[in-house]
Amino acid sequence: MSLMLSEIEQQPVAIEQTIKREAKKIESFSARLKANRPRLIVLVARGSSDNAALFGRYLLELTTGIPVSLAAPAIHTLYKKKMDLRDALVIGVSQSGEGVDINLTLENAKRSGATTLAITNEADSAMARLSDETFLIHAGRERSVAATKTYTGQLLIFHLLARALSDAPKLMEIERLPELAAESLKLKSQIETMVERYAFMKQCVVVGRSLNYANAYEFAIKLMETCYVVAERFSGADFLHGPIAMVDSGFPVFIFAPPGPTLTGMKELLAKLKVIGAETIVISSEAAALKAASRGIKIPQRTSELLSPIPYIIPAQMFAALLAAAKGLSPDQPRSLSKVTKTV
Repeated sequence: MSLMLSEIEQQPVAIEQTIKREAKKIESFSARLKANRPRLIVLVARGSSDNAALFGRYLLELTTGIPVSLAAPAIHTLYKKKMDLRDALVIGVSQSGEGVDINLTLENAKRSGATTLAITNEADSAMARLSDETFLIHAGRERSVAATKTYTGQLLIFHLLARALSDAPKLMEIERLPELAAESLKLKSQIETMVERYAFMKQCVVVGRSLNYANAYEFAIKLMETCYVVAERFSGADFLHGPIAMVDSGFPVFIFAPPGPTLTGMKELLAKLKVIGAETIVISSEAAALKAASRGIKIPQRTSELLSPIPYIIPAQMFAALLAAAKGLSPDQPRSLSKVTKTV
C-alpha cells in the first residue's frame, strides 16, 4: 500500500484526535474574538492549504457574516506593501508551518495591526512561533508528498472555528465527522475497480460549488501531482460561462453534488453534459444526481452540505491514489516536487 493510501485511511482517527485536543482551545480563543469582533478575516496559504482556505472562506462567511478574503502573499513579500489590518484576524494555513511567503505575510499583518492565527500540523514550526495563537492538526507526521490527512485536518479546524464563532453552534454536528470519514473509506474497493477505466485519461474537469468548490481544486491538484492528468477545476456556475465549450463526447467531468442549495444547479449541469455525451463521474449521496451520471460514487451516509466536504473529498483522494497505481506511478513521490515548497 502506498503511503498516500495509508494516510488517507488514518483520517478518521486524526479528525477525532483533533476535535478532542483542540475544540476547547478554539472555543476559548473565539470567545475572546467575540468580545472584540474582527471586521475582516484574511486567509494566507499555498497549495492544498490554499484549497482548504477557500473552504474556510465560504464556511466562515456563511456561519459568521464576517467578510473573508484570501490574501495575495506577493503584495507583502515582493511589493512590501503595508496594509491597514487593524481589527482584522489573519489566519495562516500551512501543513509544515515553514512556508516563507506565508510567514512573511503573517509578520507583516501583525505589524499592520492584525491578530494572527496559525493552522498547522507542526507545533514547533516557524508559523506557530510567530503567530498570536496556534491551532494544531493532530494528524501525526505526513510522509507522502501528496497531502491528504492534513488537508482534511485543516477543513476540520475551520469547522471548529466557525462553530465557535457562530450564533447557532448546535446546528453544526462536527462530532459526526470521524464516523462520516470512516464510512467514506468503505468505498475503496468500488473505486479500485472504477479507476481501471481511466488508466489512460490525460485530461479532465472537476466541478464543485460553494463549500465543495475547494474540493474541486483539491481533487484536481491530486490528479495533477499524482497521476499527471491535466485537471481543470471550476465552480458549477463559472463552468457554464465558457469552459463547457471544451467538453465533447467522452470527455471526463467529475462533479461534487452534495445535498443543499447547490444541488439543483448540479443536476441542471448534468443534464447539459448528458446531451453533449460527456463522461460524468458524480460524488454524491443524492439519488437524482447519481442516476443522471455516467458513473456514480455514492456517499454512504447522507449529511448536510455544511458537513459534506470531508466525507466527499476522501473518495476523491482514494481515486487519485488508486489511479496513480493503475497508471504505474507512485503517488508518494511525484516528479519535480518535495514535501515542503518554499516560495517568496
